[in-house]
Amino acid sequence: MPDVAAPGLDVLFCGINPGLMSAATGHHFARPGNRFWPALHASGFTPRLLRPDEERELPAYGLGITNVVARATARADEIGDEEFREGGRLLRRKVARLRPRWLAVVGVTAYRTAFGDRSARVGPQDVTIGSTRVWVLPNPSGLNAHWTPAALAEEFARLRAAVRED
Repeated sequence: MPDVAAPGLDVLFCGINPGLMSAATGHHFARPGNRFWPALHASGFTPRLLRPDEERELPAYGLGITNVVARATARADEIGDEEFREGGRLLRRKVARLRPRWLAVVGVTAYRTAFGDRSARVGPQDVTIGSTRVWVLPNPSGLNAHWTPAALAEEFARLRAAVRED
C-alpha cells in the first residue's frame, strides 16, 4: 500500500499495518468503524472530515500516512515481534529521509515492539529520529474500545497543540 508522504511534513502518522479493507481499497484506515479520520478532523488537523479515498489531500495540510509493517492482515496480532522490529528499522530510515517534524505512531503496543521501548506510554516520547520528534497515539481501530472517540480526538488534539508550539 503506497505511503501518503512528502519531505518536511508537520506530522507523519504511522499505522500498525494495513487491514484487509485498506489493502482491498488501497486507502489507509479504510475500514468502516476506524476512528482515525474522525479523530483527525475533531482534533483540528483537517478542516473537514476526510474519507479514506481523499487521503491524497493530507500533504496539503502538512500530514502524511505510512505503516510500521507493510503486510496486510485481518488483525494486528497476526504480526510477529521480528516483523515489527524490522518495520521499525525501515520506518527509522524513512523518517530520516523524509524528516517530518513529528512521527505519530498509532498504537502503543506496536510502537513498544518496533522501537524496543517496553515502557512507552501514549503521548510524546523522549526519543528522536534525527530532528523528528515522536508521539504515540492510541490505536484508532474500533476494536480498541477503551479509547472513546472523544478521548481519541483529545489525544490527537494534544499532538496538534505540540505541533503548533514547535
